[in-house]
Amino acid sequence: MFRKSRFTIISGLVTGALMLSVPLSAFAAPTVATSIKPVTSHELVSLMNDASSRAGSTVSFQMKEAPSVSREQLAVMLGTSLKLADAKEPFVDVPDNSASAGAIGALNEKQLMQGTSPARFEPKALLTEKQAQVLADRLYDYLKPFELLETTIADIQKAVGQGKLTYKQLTQMYLDRINKYDHQGVKLNAIITVNSDALKTAEAMDKERETKGIRGPLHGIPIILKDNYATADLPTTAGCLCLKDAIPTHDAEMVKKLKDAGAIVIGKSNLDEFASGITGASSLGGQTLNPYAPDRSPGGSSAGTGASIAANFALAGLGTDTGGSIRIPSSYNSLVGIRPTVGLTSRDGIIPLALTQDVGGPIARTVTDAAILLGTSSGYDANDVATAYGVGHSKTDYTKDLDVNGLRGARIGVATELFGTKPEEMPTTNLMNAAVADIKKLGAITTPITIPNLAEIMKYPSLSGYEFKSQLNEYLANYQPDAPYHTLTEIISSGQFLKGNESTYKLRDSRDLESQEYKDIVLKRTKLTRDALLKVMADNNLDAIIYPSTVQTTVPIGESSKAGNNNRLSPFSGFPAISVPAGFTSEGLPAGMEFLGRPFDEATLIKLAYAYEQGTHNRKAPALLP
Repeated sequence: MFRKSRFTIISGLVTGALMLSVPLSAFAAPTVATSIKPVTSHELVSLMNDASSRAGSTVSFQMKEAPSVSREQLAVMLGTSLKLADAKEPFVDVPDNSASAGAIGALNEKQLMQGTSPARFEPKALLTEKQAQVLADRLYDYLKPFELLETTIADIQKAVGQGKLTYKQLTQMYLDRINKYDHQGVKLNAIITVNSDALKTAEAMDKERETKGIRGPLHGIPIILKDNYATADLPTTAGCLCLKDAIPTHDAEMVKKLKDAGAIVIGKSNLDEFASGITGASSLGGQTLNPYAPDRSPGGSSAGTGASIAANFALAGLGTDTGGSIRIPSSYNSLVGIRPTVGLTSRDGIIPLALTQDVGGPIARTVTDAAILLGTSSGYDANDVATAYGVGHSKTDYTKDLDVNGLRGARIGVATELFGTKPEEMPTTNLMNAAVADIKKLGAITTPITIPNLAEIMKYPSLSGYEFKSQLNEYLANYQPDAPYHTLTEIISSGQFLKGNESTYKLRDSRDLESQEYKDIVLKRTKLTRDALLKVMADNNLDAIIYPSTVQTTVPIGESSKAGNNNRLSPFSGFPAISVPAGFTSEGLPAGMEFLGRPFDEATLIKLAYAYEQGTHNRKAPALLP
């Protein structure tokens, strides 16, 4: 914790260089008697040098003794001391031929000093003590070195804007971490393919920012894709030896949206083969490890994405969820994972497991970053008819729903019947009870609920046992016609797959979509689940339902998963759910809490999850990967 100066820090007003709309002169209302007094040059220099020292910088500031300092004088001193290149300024009250114009333009560009309005700088106005403290805090933020671990998308864009970092440097940092920890050191074994063109793409993003400006928050941001997303420039394998080196004809729609937004695919991650399982093993990728406990499973099927993001191999990534495959690895790796409403994001170009339940969504370290990915990758796609249901419901920017007070007055149903009761389940249940207490402290109204027909709902199976064969065959024909094998039957005959999956593949290959059993499930299970959830939410006027994302924490590799069935409610209904970190057990193992909401109400879930995240800060980086 750095030392505070004698001047009052105005909490909540100084939020860093991205707050373009908050000029120094806007902080005019005093909180202490001296706050509107003009700052002396001695006091100002002391503040600036203190900020520089706290940031670990060698930059020093000097100024002649004077009872007051104008904004123009400060701009010249800062521009000279920071050695900023002159830049064009936009203010009508600063003549272009003024000796201070270049410095004022440079500080405005670096977002250290803005105008008192979009058009005026007021160069002769005297700096107050309060404004000087605000500037000192901005200066500290500007001078402190960039830190990769646990950084966020906003942190990256600010650092690039301040000139501390380039996207190429950032990408190299992540590549270095992958090289250090994925196949040596801890050997997470989370990445199947590293993008050899990532640095070239990052360099192009740097040049584009210089010449054309920034596309949006994902400009130049490295992400990781689960290796069942089609990529026209990288193999898409689903973790299976049968698809090794097979490259699709074009990108999946969600991938295209992220690339169009400027994101850089730094690599593709391991998964349970064909996304079938929750342990993190495949014939091509092997067994992925949990970065918090390498002897334990990272969860699945989005195992590699979960382990990679937790290990700080990229800013965020995409997973897929048929039963719990985004939320389970999010729970096991202290991450935020969003399973959207079926129809919010396109499944086109994702190797299917069961399209009735399949959906793609983000995995990130923070709710904010997950919200950015969700807004960027959602929307209508003519090649996925399910997205027609999302028309009018999807947003391009879910960050507008982030509200630190989002739990105040919110009505939350606590599904206590989904809490674990066995001794081995109690660590997760204890964390969940603590989470409920935290939610109450943050202003929510909690109500214990009983979900109608829950036992009957949970008896139904996943549709992956029925839909996989026909939908995989269709995907291979449309996206990877040049792959060595074209049907599930051919893949089974090849023997090029995870041997432990053979009986499962053969059973699925024997089924078709015309069976009465399959039709009964499709017709009855979905309606039963939706009606039950909507009724309990309506009866209790709920904004969301909460329960443990998994009834137990991760198990040792080789043991059967104990995640439980809580994750079935979202895919069986098609309703959205988000898992957020709920803390760590006494063994140091992460666990998550899941919020479930009404269809296409991701905005409410994001608001609630963000308020909980900001009120608890439960996530911690894995100590084994410094």
